[in-house]
Amino acid sequence: MTSPLRVSASKASGDDFDIRGHLDGSAAFFGAAANVIMQLSARPVGYGVLESTVDSGKIMLHPVKRTRTTLTYLAVAMLGSDDERAAYRAAIDRSHRAVRSGPASPVKYNAFDPKLQLWVAACLYWGARDLQERMHGPMDEVTADVFYRNAERLGTTLQMRPGQWPADRAAFDRYWRENLALTVIDPPVRDYFWDLVNLRMFPRPVQVAFGGFHRWVTAGLLPERLRDQMGMTWTERDDRRLAALLTAIGAVEGRMPKAVKAFPVNAFLWDLRLRRRLGLRLV
Repeated sequence: MTSPLRVSASKASGDDFDIRGHLDGSAAFFGAAANVIMQLSARPVGYGVLESTVDSGKIMLHPVKRTRTTLTYLAVAMLGSDDERAAYRAAIDRSHRAVRSGPASPVKYNAFDPKLQLWVAACLYWGARDLQERMHGPMDEVTADVFYRNAERLGTTLQMRPGQWPADRAAFDRYWRENLALTVIDPPVRDYFWDLVNLRMFPRPVQVAFGGFHRWVTAGLLPERLRDQMGMTWTERDDRRLAALLTAIGAVEGRMPKAVKAFPVNAFLWDLRLRRRLGLRLV
């Protein structure tokens, strides 16, 4: 799962900061595959997804549904009320109960493990910060701190305990470096990643039309360690081209009305609220 959040320079405090005005919907799609690779490069998370028996949540089988549930999670975690977060947590918990390692699993895992959920939340935050800076430039120190504190909900909306979130951005960066150094992409997980990167969950015409661009963007948004493990190439020219593209998109989105700029993230929050009113399944 990647985050579509953008924070502009401001002097907002933790009390009056309103993240609703700082959403970039396009970032959810640019960074999605790279963020999934980051999350699943922790071996227990990777095998948890690979071996999952919950077919309804598999992106290779249900790409539209999986995209909806992932973006809804991001929307409710960052924009939803406490009640909405609790409702979505309960819905996800029902799916996660079956995600646990078996006797033949290469590593032990449990979808309710708070340490694994911390890693997933850290990937979402790191990806959000990285794309924000690429598209809009660095945040000022005050805004960066407030954004970081808000991002804690990416984990606490599930079972990550508040005390697990690194105390500040410096502590987070230490956590990130230490845990990124432990990531390993085993061959079965790498094969899954390549299916994802090559868009094999979609019909052949979609793969042909968008697969090359998707591979290129994904490679550019991965940390170098993971890009190397995937066997992806990346040059300085690629880096300049991606920087120019993201800067241009950021400049355009910066001039859009908030509701347009945030689409489709805001739409998935509206969908969640409609589903709750109608008594429909949330996940």
